[in-house]
Amino acid sequence: QVQLVESGGGLVQPGGSLRLSCAASRSIFGRDVMGWYRQVPGKQRELVAIITGDGFTNYADSVKGRSTISIDNAKNTVTLRMDNLKPEDTAVYYCYIRESHNDYRYWGQGTQVTVSS
Repeated sequence: QVQLVESGGGLVQPGGSLRLSCAASRSIFGRDVMGWYRQVPGKQRELVAIITGDGFTNYADSVKGRSTISIDNAKNTVTLRMDNLKPEDTAVYYCYIRESHNDYRYWGQGTQVTVSS
């Protein structure tokens, strides 16, 4: 089993920036997929951004152009930076990993991000 430890989040003003980090309890392999999803009450969890151990990325249209996801393989850590935050970015953000060798998926506990003045 993989443990995911999230950090970052909190209250941010509209137009501000935030950084979310997620540390995995084991090395990240090339075809593993790590990243972030988010969820608001009453809605399905949705993709924000993901990255493979090899560095390939995918972003939701809603955050494309104002977000950057990166991976530090030495620290088993994925970081998401979001700029120009909007109230609609308010959600609980969950770290995610999909293991390449068995397709198992794990989630972090979630961290609240609130965008409000």
